[in-house]
Amino acid sequence: MARGPTYSVKFRRRREGKTNYRKRIKLLLSKKPRLVIRKTNRYIIAQIVEFDPKGDRTIVYTNSKELIKYGWKIPSFKNLPAAYLTGFLLGMKAKKRGIKEVILDVGLHPVTKGNRIFACYKGVLDAGICSSHSDDYFPDEDRIKGGHIASYYKTLKEKNPEFLRRQFGRYSDDVLRISEIFEEVKNNIMKEFGEK
Repeated sequence: MARGPTYSVKFRRRREGKTNYRKRIKLLLSKKPRLVIRKTNRYIIAQIVEFDPKGDRTIVYTNSKELIKYGWKIPSFKNLPAAYLTGFLLGMKAKKRGIKEVILDVGLHPVTKGNRIFACYKGVLDAGICSSHSDDYFPDEDRIKGGHIASYYKTLKEKNPEFLRRQFGRYSDDVLRISEIFEEVKNNIMKEFGEK
């Protein structure tokens, strides 16, 4: 524990494992709004945040649950297609607010190639928001549209219906047309923001 006259107590959020202050200061030095993407057990949360000495201010916010409004019929709001569409929706909202450039803040999430954070990030970029990035980390186009989910569902349906009920209990056969649903939702988002 604490011993000696030179011991200093770390910041509370550092002690709780919630903030990496070295990473945060580097992001703040860019003086750009931060694109903050977080995963929960049920949703993807994306927001654009600006630094303020009194506390960070959220400029634009979206949650993957908002996709229902645009025609999302799949029960999961945390899969790769939902993450991409959440980012796309956030990007459209940000453009409407006049935000042109952001910097990605992944927080304490591990930086893994093709994960949901980068699917959401790609959605923001495809909406027209600028940010320095490398295409190496983005998931494949087929995975973004949910092709991997549909093929896995189809395989289980043919080979192991018992496991299918456990794995995809709340799902219906709409999963087989997840790519079409993805395109419909994307088009509906573009229509609402006058992009089509």
